This record gives sequence, C-alpha cells and structure tokens, in this order.
Amino acid sequence: MQEHAITTLEQLREVYPAPAERSLRKEVEVLDRHCRAFIALSPFVLVASADASGVCDVSSKGGPAGFVRVLDAHRLLIPDATGNRRLDSLQNMLENPQVGLLFLIPGLGETLRVTGRVQLSRDPALLDGLATGGRPAALALVVSVELAYLHCAKCIMRSGLWRTDTWTPAQDLPSAAEILNDHIGIGDVAESAAALVDSYANRI
Repeated sequence: MQEHAITTLEQLREVYPAPAERSLRKEVEVLDRHCRAFIALSPFVLVASADASGVCDVSSKGGPAGFVRVLDAHRLLIPDATGNRRLDSLQNMLENPQVGLLFLIPGLGETLRVTGRVQLSRDPALLDGLATGGRPAALALVVSVELAYLHCAKCIMRSGLWRTDTWTPAQDLPSAAEILNDHIGIGDVAESAAALVDSYANRI
C-alpha cells in the first residue's frame, strides 16, 4: 500500500485538477448578511480543534436555531454546556486556538464553513442570553473569524442525510447502552441504559 501513498502536492494535483475560479473566490473574511442568516437558522455546529502536537478532535454543539450568536462581522459566540466534562476540545483550544466550524441547517444541502481563532470566556456580559433549554452556558467560545464560505451540497446529496427514506430503521440502529457497556465494562446494559436516560432527562 505504501507505494501508492500520496506525499506531495504535485502528486495530489495529478488526482485532483486545480479548483475553479468560483470555488476560490467564494471565501469571505467577514460574517456578511448571508453568513449571519445561515448561522441564525442553524441548530447544529461541528467544532474541529487540535492540540499543540496536532492530535485532532471534533465536538458537536447544538441548540435551538440561532443558539450561536454573531457579535459582529468578525466574531461569534458558541455557548458551551457542561456536557461529559472530558474537556477534550476545550483543552485543545487552550494549547492551540485555531478552530474550524461546520454549520448545518436541517433539510439544506449546503453547509457553512468557518475558520478562526477561539478564546474561552466567562464574561457575564457574553454569557447573558446564551442559556440553552433553560440551562446557562458554562462558558462561551469566542471565535474571531478569519475565513468563511459556503460548502456545496454534493456530500449531503450523496449521503441522503436529510432523506428519511434512506434512514436505517429504528430497530436496526446501534444501541448506545450496549456500546457504552462493552467499552466501559462497568455494570450491565440495563444500568448503562438507565444512566443514559437519567443524563438525557436531567443534564441536557
């Protein structure tokens, strides 16, 4: 397999031709009215980060549409709930503030990509109004935007992500309780299921 590895940009460009001019020119350095409208309709964002050594992590954040607040043309706020308290992404951000965001809107094929630098903040003025589901945010991720652009719908179309006829039947979906029980090795499946139900009901 190693003899087929791609190790240079020249080799990569033999596989993928140069991008079209429209693809290169779609980048913007501010959150314009289109970016703001997209973020206001998005209930879900993926946050990519890496520690100082380059070990990566992707964390999902969710809330009612518009839970991510745009402060101005260059900054946005992402509320962070208590969650599982592992702090994988947050620790990364302390070591390396560079982050990548991917905003999704249910039913829409296009996504919004944003890159920038993040600062963790407990500023009460920023946290005010960031409560989700009645629970205040533990802190705010203040992202200074460096780049934003609309990503085409092709991957969403190929996946059928928003098409209910492509979804796996509920009875065939993996059991989170079984997975966690096997991975953690504590208690039994019933206990893991009960712990999940309690967490989802009382600590969302």
